[in-house]
Amino acid sequence: MAGVPEASPGEPRLRRVPPAEVEAARMEAVRRYDILDTPPDGAFDRVAAMAARLFDVPVASVTIVDADRIWFKAIHGLEGVAEIGRDPGLCGSAILRDDALVIPDTLTDPIACTNPLVTGPLGVRFYAAAPIITADGYRLGTVNILDTKPRLITEADTETLADLAAVVLDAMELRLSGLRLLREEQERRKAEEEARTQAERDTEAITAFATTLQRTLLPPVLPPVPGLELACHYQTASPRDVGGDFYDVFSLGGQRWAFFLGDVCGRGAEAATVTSLTRYTLRAAAQHHDDPTEVLDALNSALLLDPSMGSRFCTCVFGTLQPAPGGGFSVSVATGGHPPAFHIQHGDDGAMVVNGVRPKGGMLVGALEGARFASHTFHLAPGQGLLLYTDGLTEGRLPDGTMLGEEGVAAFLTTRTTPDAGRLIEDTIALIADLPTGPGDDVALLALSVPLAPPTEQTATVSTARTLATPVAGAARADQER
Repeated sequence: MAGVPEASPGEPRLRRVPPAEVEAARMEAVRRYDILDTPPDGAFDRVAAMAARLFDVPVASVTIVDADRIWFKAIHGLEGVAEIGRDPGLCGSAILRDDALVIPDTLTDPIACTNPLVTGPLGVRFYAAAPIITADGYRLGTVNILDTKPRLITEADTETLADLAAVVLDAMELRLSGLRLLREEQERRKAEEEARTQAERDTEAITAFATTLQRTLLPPVLPPVPGLELACHYQTASPRDVGGDFYDVFSLGGQRWAFFLGDVCGRGAEAATVTSLTRYTLRAAAQHHDDPTEVLDALNSALLLDPSMGSRFCTCVFGTLQPAPGGGFSVSVATGGHPPAFHIQHGDDGAMVVNGVRPKGGMLVGALEGARFASHTFHLAPGQGLLLYTDGLTEGRLPDGTMLGEEGVAAFLTTRTTPDAGRLIEDTIALIADLPTGPGDDVALLALSVPLAPPTEQTATVSTARTLATPVAGAARADQER
């Protein structure tokens, strides 16, 4: 060990004290092995027993020299001793040497003769120890043999004792290697757990952000419209994305009402900005134009004039409602690139009849200057309903892999028993839940129906079945597969 002064001729063989910095480095090495105060270990016990047997001594031990004590990792022939003081100590002196310390007769050694192990009940007369030296030169402790009779050992015996010390070091290195692997595994698991926890927090934050943002893009509730039942459903394909679908119902004053439903291309924050502009433009334009096509014209111009929209466009169906003489509502609908709404009513034979409301000529909104839109006016009579939907519904896949399509939705509606808005929405939600992979995209549904009974306050009902970015089972499954 560098820095340890060599004994001068005539200098006592014990009690040499290493420089403080050398001792500090040695203790750092001891702590590196993390062996102090560890439970008994069979490997070290066997070395102590082997030393006693090889040298035919009553006591043998494996010790680690701490800052102020000699700690017994293993001891043979002396039960109940876990540690002793370091100063004055035989082991404490032995670790100051590169070679083995051999004291044939302790009573003739000027320092050892006063050691408590010599003067005490144990009456040690012979002591020999080989230091346990690390590859980088630090002496951790000693392998010791003690006898109550003076004795001599050969050079070969001394080498054997040194070999036992080397065996102890091998066991400590093996143990240290195991500790390192264990610590590395613990650190890896801790890092993975922290990363997983952070990812979960990020996901929760993103989901909360998307949900909160989505709330700002949809009406919190549908308004009560006298004589009309309304129901809606909104479902995003992923809870971590802001959907690009939108819908709304609002008053135009004078018993007139407006409604719209549409789909902005894409999803996420950029789609949200288009959705916001679209919704508020439609609301504002509806106050200034009676013709639904003129409302879509205004939206088309607004999207094209806003440079922040980029290449974003949307599909949209916009309609107005006005009480009709004799009951029901006169409905005027204009579309821009949107799938047809379905007008649902009982046929003469009692079966449900479904007709698509598809004004011819409706182009995408916000894609081209001078886009042309078409409108259609019809009577929504008592006992009839109207379903509007976005293409997330028609793009849903059936068990055979084919898209549900507009024909599939129409066929599904013909099997309904009632055109009531609430039942239409609930039945359509059930249809989506039964699709193997859920909806193909975000889904917005809006249903209107006129009860058969005369309008009363009780018939002006509103049902917000499911809204916002809360996925149902099918959507969650599809999100995982993505």
